[in-house]
Amino acid sequence: MSDAPIVFDRLTRYFGSRCVLDTLSIEVPRGSVFALLGRNGAGKTTAIRCLLGLLEPTRGSARVLGHDARHLPPDIRARIAYVAEDHRMVPSMRLGAIVDLQAASFPAFDAHACRGRLNQLGLSEKAKPKNLSRGQRAQASLALALATTPEVVVLDDPALGLDAVVRREFLETVIELIQHEGRTVFLTSHLLGDVERVADHVAILVNGVLRVAAPLDEVRRRVVRLHGFFPGEAPEFPGGMPGVVRSVRRRNELLVTVANEATAAGERLRAMGATLVEEETLGLEDLFIDYTGGTAQGAGE
Repeated sequence: MSDAPIVFDRLTRYFGSRCVLDTLSIEVPRGSVFALLGRNGAGKTTAIRCLLGLLEPTRGSARVLGHDARHLPPDIRARIAYVAEDHRMVPSMRLGAIVDLQAASFPAFDAHACRGRLNQLGLSEKAKPKNLSRGQRAQASLALALATTPEVVVLDDPALGLDAVVRREFLETVIELIQHEGRTVFLTSHLLGDVERVADHVAILVNGVLRVAAPLDEVRRRVVRLHGFFPGEAPEFPGGMPGVVRSVRRRNELLVTVANEATAAGERLRAMGATLVEEETLGLEDLFIDYTGGTAQGAGE
């Protein structure tokens, strides 16, 4: 059995007749920052809810720290921290009272460290969540989550809606967390520039199906975009070629995004009449768009 702290094994989840996750299989390396990406409705939050034991899989399983997520013992659940997009806290309870409540509820909760982090962030213990900005609530939620000294931290789009300065501060906290404390961070986000700064592994879901899962540097190396230039109008790229993620025509130019098969795709473009073929290395945003948008071909694996 894998010793990875997070394992999805052919996880499948239906809502009625609609398949939201289709045989998702991922192993998240210990000590990594792993980003699960996808458009709205791709299945990211469903995967997290299954991971936290909040939702039963239709088939397959999710495991955390060696335990089936459907039956997490209290001592294992205490080693998992979760920060949601909406940063839920009791609106009218003072932060100091929330810290006291958490300390009473979780034996491993470090109230002293939590108060120190809140003070570092300029957040008064007398403040109430309903009177805080969204960014302040996000930072307070993270401080509360980390005070349990978790081994696994799950972040579900936690920086959505924050301004650029607060997002940067939030991300620097995540970077500090992983570099100095060796925890495993599993996150979802729509902010791809932020993900590119902090994640070392990425996975991309398209309509509930896993299209790619690998270290980010490896994905950048494996997936490239070829620009084929033709003397006249560019033809359609033929379907069925292994590794092709997406192809787009632009007048006399044919753009082909391909995984692992750049040489073969370049030869095909030349055989089709391209007089020049150039190769482009893609950033995460372009990779994401090519996997999730427009007409996709092949699995890109």
